[in-house]
This record gives sequence, structure tokens and C-alpha cells, in this order.
Amino acid sequence: MDGREELRKGEESEVSRFVERFASDLVDAGMPRMPSRVFAALLASEDGTLTAAELGERLRISPAAVSGAIRYLSQVSLISREREPGSRRERYRLHSDQWYETFTQRDRILTRWENTLRSGIEAVGEDSEAGRRIAETEAFFVFLQRETAAMMDRWRQHREKTGG
Repeated sequence: MDGREELRKGEESEVSRFVERFASDLVDAGMPRMPSRVFAALLASEDGTLTAAELGERLRISPAAVSGAIRYLSQVSLISREREPGSRRERYRLHSDQWYETFTQRDRILTRWENTLRSGIEAVGEDSEAGRRIAETEAFFVFLQRETAAMMDRWRQHREKTGG
């Protein structure tokens, strides 16, 4: 093994440690383990894209594990699929604004929750203890949605200023 190969292996080891550490952080936050590992691997890849085979090799996981993780990450809008030109292979790509996209999707979920909570308040009666608890929950989500929208506006402005 020459010096360059040794250096490359050391860098790969550091990247692998980062991937596993960040995946563990994502798991602690509630994301399933395999999607966390695949997401972290894509995040740490040079151009933010990898094939299923590359993911399987880097993470030492089965094609089925890759497939399930990809399905999850696609459903929560963290990645997209694209075909390699002239090939049947797909590449999986992080969205350029993956966090922005995720929070935007959460905004739609919060709106749905707010509507459901309002119907819950009507169902149990707004003057009941349950109605007050549900109303407080609904008020929290209204607040969260308003604050998130304002924060996302500030983020867009920040990105434009910093050239991000």
C-alpha cells in the first residue's frame, strides 16, 4: 500500500465515522436507522448522489436495506431519484434545499393537524378540560407554523446574502 492509498483509506475511515455518528444523531431525533445511514452517506458524498450499489458498498448493507431506506427518504422528500443517462441504474440525490423542503412539507402537515384539532375541540366541547387541552395544542401548532414560516423567510434572505 503506497502513501496515497493509505491516506485515502484514512479519509474514508473518517468519513465512515462521521456518517455513523450523524446517522446516530438522526436516529436519536426519531428517524429510522437505515434511512439515517443512507441520508448521512449521501450528505457526505462528493456530489450528493450515489447509486444503490454504491450505498450498499459504502454502508455494507443489503440491496433490500438500501431500497427500504430510499423509499422512506423519498416519501419524506429528503432525496429524489434520477436515471443515469444511457443506463437503467438510478442515482439518489439529496435535494439542494433538503432542509427547506422538509420544513415546507412539515408546514402542510401542521395545517392538517390544526384542522383536525379544531374538529376535536368541537367534538369534545371547547369548555371541557379535553377541549382546553386540545385548544392549547392547536394554539401551539398555529404558533409553530407562523414562527417556522418567518424563520424560513429569514433563511432564504440569509442564503441570498451569503451566496448559499
